[in-house]
Formats: sequence, C-alpha cells, structure tokens
Amino acid sequence: MEEWKECKLGEIATITKLAGFEFTKYIKYNETGEIIALRALNLRNGRLDLTEVKHIDKSVSDALPRSKLYKGEILFTYTGNGYGDCALVDEDDKYHLAPNICKISPNKKIADSNFLFQTIRSNAFYKQVSNYIGGSSQPTIPMETIRQLKVKLPPLSTQQKIAAILSSLDDKIELNNKINTNLEQQAQALFKNWFVDFEPFGGKMPEGWKVGKLSEIADYLNGLAMQKFRPLEDEEGLPVLKIKELRQGCCDESSELCSPSKVKAEYIIHDGDVIFSWSGSLLVDIWCGGTCGLNQHLFKVTSQTYEKWFYYLWTKHHLDRFIFLAADKATTMGHIKREELDKAEVFIPDDKTYSKLTMTLSPIIDTIINNRVENRRLSEIRDNLLPELMSGNINVEDITI
Repeated sequence: MEEWKECKLGEIATITKLAGFEFTKYIKYNETGEIIALRALNLRNGRLDLTEVKHIDKSVSDALPRSKLYKGEILFTYTGNGYGDCALVDEDDKYHLAPNICKISPNKKIADSNFLFQTIRSNAFYKQVSNYIGGSSQPTIPMETIRQLKVKLPPLSTQQKIAAILSSLDDKIELNNKINTNLEQQAQALFKNWFVDFEPFGGKMPEGWKVGKLSEIADYLNGLAMQKFRPLEDEEGLPVLKIKELRQGCCDESSELCSPSKVKAEYIIHDGDVIFSWSGSLLVDIWCGGTCGLNQHLFKVTSQTYEKWFYYLWTKHHLDRFIFLAADKATTMGHIKREELDKAEVFIPDDKTYSKLTMTLSPIIDTIINNRVENRRLSEIRDNLLPELMSGNINVEDITI
C-alpha cells in the first residue's frame, strides 16, 4: 500500500469564513442579484440545495474577494444543528459565502479537491468534528479547531483515482435526483390538469365524479412517543423517524432508536410509505430511508381503497393550506388538527378515469421510489468504500469504474 500521510486540515487548505463586519456592512440580500449567497440551509447531505436561496449583487461579491467562491472549493457548516454538512462548489463566480458556513480551499499541489471533499463528508470526519463541538443552544466548532482536524492523504495520483471512483457514484445519484425531479413535476402537472383545472373537461368537474374528504380516501396513523419504546438490552435498535429524518431523507448515527419487538407492526415504516409531518415543519414525502419506527407528530398515510399516487398527491395538494393554518395558529410550534383532514376536499373520479390515471401515475411514483432506494444504496457503498480504501483492505487499482 502506498504511504498515507496524516495532516492537519489547515496544513493542506486555506479555511475562510465571512467576517461579521463584512456581513453587517456589505451583504444586502435582494431578489435580483446575480450572485447566490450560500447559507447553512443550502448545504444538505453533501450537496448544494438551492430550493431556498438569497441573492446579492455581483458588485458586492467583487468587493469581498476573500469570501468569493470558486469551482473546487469545499463548503462546510461549522455551527447550528446542521454542523458538519458540506458541499462542493461546481462553478466560478456564481456563489458567495453567507454566515454559518466556511470555505475550504485545498492546496492543489498536494490535495485533490474531490478527494478532500469525499474525506470531509465521511462518517469518520463527522465523528471527529462532533468531538469538538461546543455550545448548548448553538453547536459550534471554532475556525482554529477546524484547521487542526486530521485528514489522511495518499499520493496525489491515488487521491485522484479514489475521487474518480467515488465521484462516479455521486454522478449516478445526481442523475437519479434529476430524473426524480422531472417525474415529480410531471405528476404534479398532470394532477393539477385533471383535478384542479379540470382541463380535459372544459374547466368543470365532470358528471360521475364525487366530492370527498382527505380522511375518506386514506388513513392517517399518528406515530408513537418512541422514548417509551427503547430497545431491550439484547436487541438491535430500530432508527426512529422524526421530522429531522424525514427532512433529510434518511436516518443517521444521531437518530434515536426504538425496540422492534415492542413497537406494533403498523408503526414500522418501510420504503415507499407516505409520511405527513403535521407538527412543526409541515411536509409530505414518500419515505425511502429504510426501515424505522414512526414517531409522534408524523402521520403514516395508507389506504385500503386507493392507490398511492392518489392519496399522496391529494395530501400534498393541501399542504400549502395546512402550512397557512398551522402558522396562523402557532404559539410555540405550529400544527394542524386531525379535524382539518375532514375539511380538506378531494375530487374522486369515475372508475374508468381513475384506472386510466393509475396506469400513468403509478409507474411514475414507483420509479421515484426505486430511484430513491437505489440512491440510498449507492450512498452506503460510497460511504463504506472510502474507509476500506484508506485502511488498505481494498486496493484502488483493483476497482474499475
């Protein structure tokens, strides 16, 4: 095995954050700026999440060159509950640092950007970061501590080979994500066309259709207070699905555990189950993060009568209204009451139309689920491969892409 050298992160990269005075004096968010100001919420599961972004003018970014971002730099969240997350910058002069994240700029003569990124996103590095987290209400790791974190580097050529292998898995994951985004948009557009706009019927609900309620087309099972169902001493615990796990799409080492023997089967979640978070952060999604136990404040949505596409899309259709209701009533944590499910109106098509739509929409939902499950497995392969390569159990020369 080629020699791997242990280095401090600050010895092989420059680590920079946006200074407080820079933010207060110069950074002004707006809707039309050419540059995206990246915050901690834009780093999710090792990739950039641009669902919710802030913009700044390019002139402001140019005036703060120290915190401009360039392709190949690594972003790292150093404070907040999402500490330790990271992403790789994919384009020059498109992004700028905002508070709560820093940039790691590798010395390209000794450290490959993609290899260092894969190292920083690894479970081993996250554990190292967690050992130095301080602060109770706002977990934080100081910049100087980040510079002292240890990484192992093989020769540059080996770094590049390992990075190419791991990046190929990332590319497949990203392709699946793009396919799923397109499929989700297709499903939403088709649903709106038929059930909201009634476009095939001249804008009116056709004869033979019925008006119903969400609570009539699906069962909404509330989860359990899983702290009452801790694993027995001699059994392997099952991860608990909470709002955090639903939002990130997977369980992790920080997820709580429950007893698979004490929790009834109906409260066990499997890939493909529709989950509705009705308290705190309201969201509806199809869970593909593996088997786990359903915590309180989450509904497991099922139906003995209707296909998954039907109750999933109808529940998601009402989500914006539920969010508005929860925000309007919020005191400490917004939520909706079960009675809102009885008020939420749905339109039920005749059997012929329902069968026709099922033939189109069920395969779309099934493909989305299959791609997500595949992504989870690819992520597990990627996350397990790096430590095997680093330990010498697998020779990089034995792997073909």
